[in-house]
Amino acid sequence: MSDSQVTIRLTNDEALVLSHWLEKLRMTDLRRVVDDPAVWAPIHRIAGTLDTTLPELFAPDYDQRLEAARQRLRPEE
Repeated sequence: MSDSQVTIRLTNDEALVLSHWLEKLRMTDLRRVVDDPAVWAPIHRIAGTLDTTLPELFAPDYDQRLEAARQRLRPEE
C-alpha cells in the first residue's frame, strides 16, 4: 500500500454544501447507495475532515449559510 496522499482543495461554499450532502449520505443505508464497501472509508474520512474544519456547521444561522452557498454554486440559467 502506498503512503502517498491526495490533497483536494475546495472553496468554503463547496466544502459546506459537500459536507451537508455527505452527512445526509451517511445517515442513509450506505449499502443501498454505495455498492462497494471500500468506498465507505474515504466517504467517512472526507466527511469527518469537513466536520472538523467548518465552523459554519455550528453557527446558529447554518441553514441560511448553507442555502446562500448553494445559490452561489448553482450555475446561472
